[in-house]
Amino acid sequence: MLNRVLIAEDLYLLRDGLVRLLQAHGFTVVGAVETGPELLKALIELRPDVSVVDVRLPPTLTDEGLKASLEARRKIPGLPILVLSQHVEQLYARELLADGSGGIGYLLKDRVFNADQFVDAVRRVAAGGTAMDPEVISKLLASNARNEPLAALTPREREVLEVMAEGRSNAAIAQRLYLSESAVAKHTANIFAKLDLAPSDDDNRRVLAVLAYLNSR
Repeated sequence: MLNRVLIAEDLYLLRDGLVRLLQAHGFTVVGAVETGPELLKALIELRPDVSVVDVRLPPTLTDEGLKASLEARRKIPGLPILVLSQHVEQLYARELLADGSGGIGYLLKDRVFNADQFVDAVRRVAAGGTAMDPEVISKLLASNARNEPLAALTPREREVLEVMAEGRSNAAIAQRLYLSESAVAKHTANIFAKLDLAPSDDDNRRVLAVLAYLNSR
């Protein structure tokens, strides 16, 4: 079972709360750090099953968490990272997502409404999947709204794409958008074709539809 978690959060109360919450749900917290350099060192040495990382960590309180995560994933491709932040840092978020190796999530702190939602996201990322807040996806897509790949999509395909990027199944997308599963399957196939994504057995192929777009400039 994938359950070894590293936490990077500079606020003591939140860091301690995350430790207690995850331990209560059966995870083993292998470390809880509060600075960017500590995070990078722990990621490389401990190689946790998943890390919950704040964007803004000391010493700069800007983007130390994302920078450390990017550096660690360059050294250990596919290292699962779940960003938990109050902010959407678009440049580094796109870079973190763009390698397409899976095990990535980005949640906004003020939009995590219950423990089950958060724990589900941690488990999904640990298993190599994705967990994206819809607001994060919307902001990332909006920042690149003039790019040609997205322009080729219909409004409905764009809606499917945004929900797909959260890591949702066709059934979940159908329920969210009030569509049949066959309609979602058709829209998904069209998205893959328009973004020139060849068939693959990769578990993360679905989110690559979003990543391919976000990485195009």
